[in-house]
Amino acid sequence: MNYDAIEVRTRRRERLRKGFTYFCLVIWALMVLFPFYWMLLSSLKSYSAYNSEYVPRFFTLSPTLQNYTDAFTAVPLARYFLNTLIFTLATTAIMLLVITLAAFAFARLNFRGKDLVFTFFLALMMIPTELVVITNFVTITDWNLRNTFPGLILPSVTSVFYIYLLRENFAQIPDELYYAAKVDGTSDFKYLLRVMLPISRPTMVTITILKVIECWNSYVWPRLITDDANYFLVSNGIQEIRENGFGRENIPAMMAAVVVISVPLILLFLLFRKKIMAGVSRGGTKG
Repeated sequence: MNYDAIEVRTRRRERLRKGFTYFCLVIWALMVLFPFYWMLLSSLKSYSAYNSEYVPRFFTLSPTLQNYTDAFTAVPLARYFLNTLIFTLATTAIMLLVITLAAFAFARLNFRGKDLVFTFFLALMMIPTELVVITNFVTITDWNLRNTFPGLILPSVTSVFYIYLLRENFAQIPDELYYAAKVDGTSDFKYLLRVMLPISRPTMVTITILKVIECWNSYVWPRLITDDANYFLVSNGIQEIRENGFGRENIPAMMAAVVVISVPLILLFLLFRKKIMAGVSRGGTKG
């Protein structure tokens, strides 16, 4: 009987612990998701209904899509989307080429001072971002690349963190594969393409997705280097909407524009969340 009573108490404590954990998770989820719900709800309210609410309502009985039409007609939101797409695809493609070659060199090639150079690369992560932005701004301005896509893209085509992540992943591949490939006469470039990249595909997918999200949300650098609306990205376009008075006067349309911009990233993360987590965990695990 004593053993049965102990077992009952143990199960009860386990249920209480799980219940408290799930309760905390639900509260946390509501806190995180509420801003997105409020953004979507506001975008579905009419302009008159939104302004007539002295006390905010957490639902609407007459949703409308007119705000989404206003968001695309009042400002060139489609052009901002196209600019962001060009910037994101070009930056991500060039960065993948740069970091792949750099990570392969640090992980597999032997050259004098390799460890010292890699340590120096890691030390660059300690430099404040503001200092890098100032240096890049002066350089791009001196090259007369302001208000151009090369000026937007060039400062973002490499990343010390992604080089480190990919290098650690490459380092996990057994040396025996490399030596066997060299015996068969395989060049380093072919070994990289046919062996290392297929094995490291989860990490490559993770880096690609994270870079796409980073480019899509880029704000400070595009804001500094462009003052021509023809080169605005979606983040700067939203700021322009707010500053020119449209967004301040028509909050529902402003929220509709934010929803349109946010949906692609949310869907991208939901579709590839497992690959992101697997790639990050694998890149940081040795052995």
